[in-house]
Amino acid sequence: MTEIAQNSLLSEPTAALMARRVATIGPHSPLFYNTPLELVRGEGAWLTDAQGRTYLDGYNNVPHVGHANPVVADAVNRQLRTINLHTRYLNHMVVDYAEALLDTFNGELDRLFLVNSGSEANELALRIARQHTGNRGILVSDFSYHGNTSSLAELTTGLEVHEEFGSHVRAVRIPDATGMDAQSAMALRDRALAEVDAAIASLQEAGHGISASLLDPIFSTEGLLNVPSGYIEGLAQRVQAAGGLFIADEVQSGFGRLGNHMWGHQLYAIKPDLVTLGKPMGNGHPIGAVITTEALLDEFGGRNMYFNTFAGSPVSSAAGLAVLGEMRERQLMTHARATGEFIADAMREIAKSSPLIGAVRGQGLFFGYDIVRPEAPGQPHPVAAKQLIELMKDKGVLISRIGRDDNVLKMRPPMVIEREQAQLLVDRLAESVAEITSGLS
Repeated sequence: MTEIAQNSLLSEPTAALMARRVATIGPHSPLFYNTPLELVRGEGAWLTDAQGRTYLDGYNNVPHVGHANPVVADAVNRQLRTINLHTRYLNHMVVDYAEALLDTFNGELDRLFLVNSGSEANELALRIARQHTGNRGILVSDFSYHGNTSSLAELTTGLEVHEEFGSHVRAVRIPDATGMDAQSAMALRDRALAEVDAAIASLQEAGHGISASLLDPIFSTEGLLNVPSGYIEGLAQRVQAAGGLFIADEVQSGFGRLGNHMWGHQLYAIKPDLVTLGKPMGNGHPIGAVITTEALLDEFGGRNMYFNTFAGSPVSSAAGLAVLGEMRERQLMTHARATGEFIADAMREIAKSSPLIGAVRGQGLFFGYDIVRPEAPGQPHPVAAKQLIELMKDKGVLISRIGRDDNVLKMRPPMVIEREQAQLLVDRLAESVAEITSGLS
């Protein structure tokens, strides 16, 4: 039995459920919190545990338009009671969804492959890139996660995997210009782009060439980095000039969460060749996609009989259409911008009162804090970050942490979080920061 299952704070029913979980799923599947939560209901931005206590969800981006959203649930139920099949038969629901989703993209990104998850989307995007370029080399961040297939495990740098890091992969440090003046940020950008040049040259010299770069446009696993102006454009230009494709992993950054743009790559003056989607597409129903160009789709489709038993089903498409409809009807991207600005302003005020807080990070409804050592400003304090997460849970708000040093608070609530709920989140955050700060003195 795992250490967490032996926790003396577990109630008898929770301990029994933990024992059953370990006996079936095993002891290695991770759980949040020292005392895990057994959640049984959700509505909007609220969650309820088995004891009837409610929590504000400040973390989960999969229920994009709210837990148990009735519009999505009704759409799925209605379609399940009509017909569900795969894409080797004609059905208008799949085409309706494809058209609606592609309408949210710019320029030549006008074709898609439907899959079941973000992992599957990234796996397919890499396969397309390898076939298009004839090369195997891949460029990634040196602290990232893009999925759990064998190919993706070989390029994972942000969590533990048993697979060896691929000889065909090069990892580069993404520059973070937080707190820098413009001149220092530009110098940092130039050094980082020189590292990109060296990585591409290394792949070419080793005979791998470069097939693609695979990056999350907001670098969420890395800790919501503030990249210097021109860095992403410079990286994309270098990869594409060397014959590779630029893949934007929008599994976490997309669907209007950032407030100002529907997609994270739209923050920059770049033209991705492939965009991968997952998590929030179906509000909990498993859907993923690879968005690309007509030329790349025709090239790959002409060489491969590609189909997928479950991806692009009418039920999945109904869920996806309902999510897009809820976003449009409730103006959730505009809401993300306004609510995100409100939260960011409040977080900056909290930071003024505590040496525990470093930078305020993120934008829209994806935001966080650097938690740093008061006695050594700028140095990460993962222990205090963990304490904050646990204390916030005790106060009824769920958040998490990310970053190379596990010291960046991670908050990305459902897009339907209301202003009063956002106020509750920042109030509980202020209380928690104050309590931990006083305990350090």
